[in-house]
Amino acid sequence: MQYYSLTNPLEKTNFATAVVNGIAPDRGLYFPESIPKLPAEFFASMEHMTVHEMATQAMLAYVEGDIPSAVLERIIQNALDFDFPVVPIDENIGSLELFHGPTLAFKDVGARFMAQSLGYFNANSSNQKVTVLVATSGDTGGAVANGFLGVEGIEVVILYPKGKVSKVQELQLTTLGQNITALEIDGVFDDCQDMVKTAFLDKDITSIRKLTSANSINVARWLPQMLYYFIAYRSLAHRKQPLVFSVPSGNFGNICAGMMAQQMGLPIDHFIACTNVNDAVPAYLETGIYKAVTTTPTISNAMDVGDPSNFVRIQKIYGNQFDNLKSHLTGYRFTDSATRSAMKKIYANAGYIADPHGAVGYLGLNHYLDNHPNKYGVFLETAHPVKFLNTVEEILNTKVELPSRIQSLFSKEQKSVSVTNYADLKAYLLA
Repeated sequence: MQYYSLTNPLEKTNFATAVVNGIAPDRGLYFPESIPKLPAEFFASMEHMTVHEMATQAMLAYVEGDIPSAVLERIIQNALDFDFPVVPIDENIGSLELFHGPTLAFKDVGARFMAQSLGYFNANSSNQKVTVLVATSGDTGGAVANGFLGVEGIEVVILYPKGKVSKVQELQLTTLGQNITALEIDGVFDDCQDMVKTAFLDKDITSIRKLTSANSINVARWLPQMLYYFIAYRSLAHRKQPLVFSVPSGNFGNICAGMMAQQMGLPIDHFIACTNVNDAVPAYLETGIYKAVTTTPTISNAMDVGDPSNFVRIQKIYGNQFDNLKSHLTGYRFTDSATRSAMKKIYANAGYIADPHGAVGYLGLNHYLDNHPNKYGVFLETAHPVKFLNTVEEILNTKVELPSRIQSLFSKEQKSVSVTNYADLKAYLLA
């Protein structure tokens, strides 16, 4: 499989190089040269496959020529070694829980897949040590840190916005040590993301460090996220209803991966992109004009993204045609007040504790199903409520039990490096 830059189709490379580089030399995002179509018999036999067999077949074409099938299957087994249950909330709504991995967030799948892929490439080359440079609005950093912890030949540098991630998220970034370094940025997530992109083009840095990114701009972080859409469909196919996914969206890599699964033949009827007040994409779907917004802090902080990188991939999937995109995607925005009300409603009606991000997905799904009552809707619960402990407990007036792996973080020493601007980041990377 070949990959090309979305800003220059002539800039092509293979999967391994796309993963190691993270972003194309022209700063464009890599995209597969073709989207493989899975045969009808694949979907007919899904229920008879194991999750790992199904996932390996779904991913195989994307790594062809770079990762042997036996190695891919081993990577899949390690990345998908926890459950992805769909929990009924009411008659036609379920919550797809993606937080049963090691860092209690959906990003564990992509982070672990990428870490093991990069470890495989690095072990089979004589290249210099690789520095994974990543920006996080909350959960990406913890998942990447955990996935890459102790991986030979890999150093991880994580940028996070000061005071704008939850306490648990910050602990997951700053207490690991070893090959993981956390940089506390005086700004918002978009500042972190822009610094990362700038560093990739800075020849002073790239001449002495091999940089790659573990944000969803990296194809090895982005593409494996399609797998839990396959897993969810497999568990819901017996309902024989059109299936709708409502995705709380920040940088839009998650929903974009689901759209790739749809293009491969997975019978997904429609997607709903739900944002907080950082609503660049819902606004675009209303006006046809894309305009980045100034980031506003919210209680769903992992979605506080004003200029989502992966939206250009979504446009490409649907041929850069506005009407085609609108036929597959509906967008909604919600305030913190509406999010709080939704959390209370879900808890009162179903006894279910949703985190603020899942509650935003639930809100959008309810709006959509009001006009499409024949469909079954799934909202993605992307992180365990404990990751937003103070917010959840205050809104619901209840205690959330801390998993043992989270309890242990509070006794560990935090270490981070303060960074004010890009010059500080550059100085750190050159040191």
